[in-house]
Amino acid sequence: MSDKVALVTGASRGIGRACAEKLADAGYTVAIHYRSNEDLAKQVAETISNAKIYQADISDEDQCKSLIKAVKSDLGRIDVLVNNAGMSIDQVITFAKPDDFEKLYATNVKSTFNLTKLVSKIMIKQKGGSIINLTSVVGHTGNAGQSMYAATKGAVTAFTKSIAADLAGFGIRANCVAPGFIATDMTDALPEEVRTEILKSVPLKRLGNPAEVGDVVAFLASEQSSYITGSSIHVNGGMYTN
Repeated sequence: MSDKVALVTGASRGIGRACAEKLADAGYTVAIHYRSNEDLAKQVAETISNAKIYQADISDEDQCKSLIKAVKSDLGRIDVLVNNAGMSIDQVITFAKPDDFEKLYATNVKSTFNLTKLVSKIMIKQKGGSIINLTSVVGHTGNAGQSMYAATKGAVTAFTKSIAADLAGFGIRANCVAPGFIATDMTDALPEEVRTEILKSVPLKRLGNPAEVGDVVAFLASEQSSYITGSSIHVNGGMYTN
């Protein structure tokens, strides 16, 4: 697997970092993308073998092009794309700001579109590849105060189903991983009473951890999932099933 390359966006912390680590454990050379925190990205690269860091604001199309060009130039190929980078701006719809929705769309949806389009051309020439898009349980269930975020994640799910059909004939698979409530910096900052309420909706009665999401991403990157495409795998402790 040492000649295989995986690009993980937003890989300097949380779920992205766990995905990078699990793919490195599986033998991939990992391109670690980050937007602003170079120190954290370097820390990730230092903890795994065969890694290189890349900076880009992937909400910008030109920077997406530069990122893919740099990874391809440095590492020779891209076999796995993990579109993990994303953001959330929470607000009830009455007070939601159009500028915030545009920012969310650019980061969560447009970047996924641009990177997938660019990488698909490389994968077609290579006659194979795996594209894995991180969505969210709220893209399936909705959630009060998260209409903008849920809309972007629902869009990525529909996009993934469509590109799976587009690319299957070239040996390229595309799937989603939809985390529920995962223990990250964001959930660590929640008040205890909020965490208690969240856990009431989770049958397994605990938060997930990033490594559990990373394991599913590594599975979808591998040949063990060679007959899976256009699917969403939920990692949410049972709070949503389909």
